[in-house]
Amino acid sequence: MSTPAIDDHGVNSKLMLKTSFKSVKTIESIYTGGTVLITADESLLISTVNEDVEVIELGSGKQVHKLEGDTELVTTMAVKPDGKHLITASRSLQMRVWDLEQGICVRAVRAHTAPVIVMDVDPTSTLVATGGADGIVKVWDIDKGYCTHVLSGHNGVVSAIKFHHMNGQWYLASGADDCEIRIWDLQTKRCIATLQSHVSVIRGLDFSADGQTLISGSRDKVVNVWDWQRKTLKATYPIFETLETVGFINKDADVSSYPEQWHQSELFYTGGDNGVVRIWDLETGNLVKAQEREENSKHAITDIIYARKSQVLAAVTNDENILMYSIAQGLRRIKQIVGYNDQIVDLAYVGTEDTHLAAVTNSEHLRVYNVETQDCDLVYGHKDMIICIDRSKDGMLLATGAKDRTIRLWKVDLQAAYSAERFKCAAVCVGHTEAIGAVALPHKSRNFLISGSQDRTIKYWHLGDLDLDKPNDTYQPRSLYTHQAHDKDINTIAIAPNDKFFATGSQDKTAKIWNVDSGDLAGTCKGHKRGVWCVKFSPVDQVIATTSGDKTLKLWNIRDFSCIKTFEGHTNSVLRVDFLTSGMQLVSSGSDGLLKIWTIKTNECDTTLDNHTEKVWALAVRKDQKYIASGGADSVVNFWEDITREEQEEELREKEQYIIKEQELQNFMRNKDYLNAILLALSLEQPFRLLSLFRNVMEMRSDMEDDSITGSAAVDKVLAELGADNLEKLLTYIRDWNTNAKHADIAQTVLNAILASHASEEIVSLPKAKELIDGLAPYTERHFQRLDEFITQSYIVDYTLHSQQ
Repeated sequence: MSTPAIDDHGVNSKLMLKTSFKSVKTIESIYTGGTVLITADESLLISTVNEDVEVIELGSGKQVHKLEGDTELVTTMAVKPDGKHLITASRSLQMRVWDLEQGICVRAVRAHTAPVIVMDVDPTSTLVATGGADGIVKVWDIDKGYCTHVLSGHNGVVSAIKFHHMNGQWYLASGADDCEIRIWDLQTKRCIATLQSHVSVIRGLDFSADGQTLISGSRDKVVNVWDWQRKTLKATYPIFETLETVGFINKDADVSSYPEQWHQSELFYTGGDNGVVRIWDLETGNLVKAQEREENSKHAITDIIYARKSQVLAAVTNDENILMYSIAQGLRRIKQIVGYNDQIVDLAYVGTEDTHLAAVTNSEHLRVYNVETQDCDLVYGHKDMIICIDRSKDGMLLATGAKDRTIRLWKVDLQAAYSAERFKCAAVCVGHTEAIGAVALPHKSRNFLISGSQDRTIKYWHLGDLDLDKPNDTYQPRSLYTHQAHDKDINTIAIAPNDKFFATGSQDKTAKIWNVDSGDLAGTCKGHKRGVWCVKFSPVDQVIATTSGDKTLKLWNIRDFSCIKTFEGHTNSVLRVDFLTSGMQLVSSGSDGLLKIWTIKTNECDTTLDNHTEKVWALAVRKDQKYIASGGADSVVNFWEDITREEQEEELREKEQYIIKEQELQNFMRNKDYLNAILLALSLEQPFRLLSLFRNVMEMRSDMEDDSITGSAAVDKVLAELGADNLEKLLTYIRDWNTNAKHADIAQTVLNAILASHASEEIVSLPKAKELIDGLAPYTERHFQRLDEFITQSYIVDYTLHSQQ
């Protein structure tokens, strides 16, 4: 038998009860729809979260600024090429200019009579063009804050806008839902061309590198190529999808991996409702490259951000994700940023060292976060919303169950370079007739899987033939048995540590124990008054824990299926539970938004963790139990760190320091070192010691000290030199001493010494001045004739100070 680890203080580290946790990091929403920007130097990602704007470091994912909105949704925004300022517009009709270095609004103006829909900044970072729902195009001087141009002519909402500089002249192209493109000469403020060919709203405009060609993309599923100076249409290319964005790719982009025929071609990109980034040849309209479509993906592309420095096309999708594709690598997806998680319904740590966290949200694809960097992999495969997840003991195999009635098994290889290679589908279990509500993998092997469904059945899947060296999503494991398990939906399944039994919990208010090999029912745990949401086996004892909609947790003996303990404390349904500290504690989460840590022996709640605003659906405990991850309906994942040891060590250090200071105080008093004795007594917050000290000084008054107030000139000097904090603390003690006749004379003597050596202004400037003076006056004015004058003077000074402020 292995020996439990002993720490430096002789405490069994594995069995120390956990009593303190703190939230050390969170994964929150950074994008909820709308415009997304990347600065020219690619250091910052700027996105909208409801009415606010998030400014995030693109590399690390750390928040730089949160720019608070004006309670109305942001309709569009643009960033200067030099990265110094951000311009935003909202439904309130306000246009704001933000200093990105300081994160403050430096200017706000009313832009249009209707919301601004599109915006573009010129390459010199001087002008911003805005197109509104009122059909008006305006040009603004960003730094000086005034409008330079008002361009009217469109008969509908302006939906695309682009600056153009050529031969020393400035131009502006605009498109609208009147299907027209207008070219504006900014020197003469006139429309010099009206280009008509599209039959739907214009969604994208861009000029070629030589400035001669303009391309336009529309929801009529074509791209038009224009000689804008001659006002002629050169070509129309059918794209066969509703377009939302179009743009040219730089001539110097690395396309060496593409067929040689495209190496010298002028290329452009498109994105739309097909959800695929594509690159086309401008001369012929032929498709050059299309991004490999994600399996069973359903998203559409609402915009593409061209990161010219890294030659990456960042596709913004309608499911609030940002997918980055490398042009040089043939549009391989190299990174993804998850903007919005919706409700988080299940979590599981991933990897041999639990370095990643898989999150199940209201989505058909799985999100796997790197815990340290918060980079996220999107794992595609399911056709409908994923509901549940479990992991193998080594964290290298995942099982997910979804509304598409299938279970998918994923081989995990976190060392692979790309997301599609890190998570490969190794098998698909098909057989349930309703959504999969729960899945469970064994602890000692990877030979089987147990699943439960809304069809109220459980299935045993044989995985002995699963080949993880050659994962294949066409492999379908066999179901060795199927049993009608419950009368209502099955919410949870857990397998015992020895892999011999498994437990199920259902909305029918029961938990049941089953034999793994035969599928026979071993027993039923009855006692909950509402549905059972979660069931877990103890890692050491023959008990299971269950949670229920009846607001309780229960422990059950799995030998006779009797209820051993009931834990009450949550104010709403208890949704998740897990064991901690070698089975001596429980962690639970509920619909009340709280996590609770329970000690089983005492039935007591040791601590409550509160950092969620809605139901906490998911819990995941890291292997070493140093961290707990929780996720809920508020779209937030919280990481809770166990700081019990640190707090105990800090408490021990404080006790040691306290003992040392106690000894020092006794030494100071013995040596009549009143200065250090008074200061130390104040720092230790020991009013009784302080009172005794002053009593000793007064009782030991000598003839040589007749001139002193307290009986010691040294003590008088100490009181005269007290700082503001210590002075306020001492006055508080004096007020309390005054309430007791035994101590009143001492208190009033010390007060007299303070009043004699400190100016009224100093006393009045204390935060609690009035409270202290009011408290002292009733007890002291009969002893000091000058106190009335002091109090009056204090109030006069106080009034004067407030008047000056």
